[in-house]
Amino acid sequence: MKPTRKNGTKKRRGRPATGQGVQIGTRWPEGTVAAIDAWAKEQRDEPPRSEAIRRLVELGLGKSARASAVTPTAKASSDRAREMAGNTIDKLKDAKASPDDQVSRKRRLVKGPEEFQNIRRDRPNRK
Repeated sequence: MKPTRKNGTKKRRGRPATGQGVQIGTRWPEGTVAAIDAWAKEQRDEPPRSEAIRRLVELGLGKSARASAVTPTAKASSDRAREMAGNTIDKLKDAKASPDDQVSRKRRLVKGPEEFQNIRRDRPNRK
């Protein structure tokens, strides 16, 4: 006796479909693959090679990078900018103000005006 199927569809042979989109197979030089792998390891979430290639293509085409793809070099450059701003503010400080006032003024200046804090890309939006 033949087994019956409830929905009447015939089972297809082979591996099930994994996703949408066009599959592109290319050959890459070993140096390029090593550079892609090195870039992926620098990312916070260490994406697999295929995801790293997708992100690099998006960056190359000028599309915005994903929020989770903040590179360590971007973090280091923002830290360096904050440090340079702090040093400049220290040179211009008001000697007559109390140390507490000097610290609070410096913090306000480094954070930036309140109107611009919501549009900064390196910080999450505040409610």
